[in-house]
Amino acid sequence: MTAPVSNPLDQLTIDDVRAAQQRIAGSVVRTPMLHSQTLSGIAGAEIWLKFENLQFTAAYKERGALNALLLLDEERRARGVIAASAGNHSQGLSYHGTRLGVPVTIVMPRTTPAVKVMQTESVGGQVELHGETFDDAYAHARALEQERGLTFVHPFDDPDVAAGAGTVALEMLEDQPDLDCMVVPIGGGGLLSGMSTVARALNPDMHIVGVEAALFPSMHNVLGGVSMAIGGDTLAEGIAVKEPGTFTRAIIKERVDEILLVDEPHLEHAVALLLQIEKTVVEGAGAAGLGAVMANKEKFAGKKIGLPLCGGNIDSRLLATVLLRNLAREGRLARLRISLKDQPGSLHKVISLFERHNVNIIEVYHQRVFTKLPAKGLITDIECEARNKSQVDALIADMRGAGYDVHAIELA
Repeated sequence: MTAPVSNPLDQLTIDDVRAAQQRIAGSVVRTPMLHSQTLSGIAGAEIWLKFENLQFTAAYKERGALNALLLLDEERRARGVIAASAGNHSQGLSYHGTRLGVPVTIVMPRTTPAVKVMQTESVGGQVELHGETFDDAYAHARALEQERGLTFVHPFDDPDVAAGAGTVALEMLEDQPDLDCMVVPIGGGGLLSGMSTVARALNPDMHIVGVEAALFPSMHNVLGGVSMAIGGDTLAEGIAVKEPGTFTRAIIKERVDEILLVDEPHLEHAVALLLQIEKTVVEGAGAAGLGAVMANKEKFAGKKIGLPLCGGNIDSRLLATVLLRNLAREGRLARLRISLKDQPGSLHKVISLFERHNVNIIEVYHQRVFTKLPAKGLITDIECEARNKSQVDALIADMRGAGYDVHAIELA
């Protein structure tokens, strides 16, 4: 006789999350939840931020990893655990495994940036590189699990991991029990599974929204019965999952109201806003909730919204690029392309117009060969900074009035 298959909804309850909260208490940071007056004004809603980027490894993933480790018996702890991850799960599992004396092996693709390998090793993980993709690394980790008698700790598709992640929502509702909605990023679905379980139990009428990067709408596809393309270079690599969890999709289907997709410009804008306004560094995946709110202001108008900032591990060079691109979108940085005659004094005359409008020139680029202009013409690109877009627009209008062919180079 075949044993009955357990209902996924019975595998993750508010009691499981409460037990996880007691289990991990004192070993993870009880992160602050703060009201953002400025972001609330911009969004037209009441924004409450849960700063999970302040965990030791800068991500909520510690909660689920630790809960899973603490539920292992002594024999499995002694043998050790294994995971496939190039992200925050690898650091959270490695940090707490090392702290508890549990050997941790992390399999990463060979294409993983060296900084992520170093970060994982620095908190005690033993990294093995295998394959070119995450799928390659995952398959190898499952093989090593069998060969070495290790315990595989899944980054999201596991009730114990999801229960640990759900403690984020418990803390949020302890601090602000009257939230109207939660807007939560989705990668594989572990965080949203845990948080929605808590929210549904404590406030059944709460509106629960999942957010995916528009380039990786995997959960949206599965639950919506659609087949949008998946893939691309997203800023939110922490939620760039091609195949969501089997367990988590069952939970999310029953406990989440809707899934929104957020595009790259809104992800970039959210990261920049959090740094500029809240003075906090948040990775693209961690800022996805705010990006969705800013992209759908009418939907969230007037609501009291809880947003978990679920991670802060972003490459510093990438962060710099995001900030500069955001300045360009706001019109505070610009690149103007101008057609000039290749003769003495032509550049000086143009620069005098920049001076007249008090627009600062950052760099100047000349191009004489690869243009469609006559041989005596050239194209000049001038990068500049201004107080706002209106100041740049006034400069362009003045230049055109003086007979120059000029236009601004727009971002995608």
